[in-house]
Amino acid sequence: MRIKRGIGHVKRRKNLLKQAKGYRWGRKSQPKKAKVAVTKALRYAYIHRRTKKRDMRGLWQVRINAGARLNGMTYSKLMHALKLKKVELDRKVLADLAANHPEAFAAVVTLAKS
Repeated sequence: MRIKRGIGHVKRRKNLLKQAKGYRWGRKSQPKKAKVAVTKALRYAYIHRRTKKRDMRGLWQVRINAGARLNGMTYSKLMHALKLKKVELDRKVLADLAANHPEAFAAVVTLAKS
């Protein structure tokens, strides 16, 4: 008896083309090209989820450094002083303070200086 692959084959192809929705040219309608495009897109999405974390940490460091320099200190000296004082504020919180609450950040810097 001959086995036909209709249901599973159609279902897989339909799902693949659904993932390729919004792509340009043949990549949205031709399963072979869509498979390559979707595979590559998923790979880039995975990589960039990690890159985003790296980029954000860099941005936080720049903001903290800018705030620290306004208060007469450098980034590295501030972070070292905070570690010695056992102040457990992470870079995300410090960057937010430096950008949105300069007076609170200045208080943290004076604490680190003392």
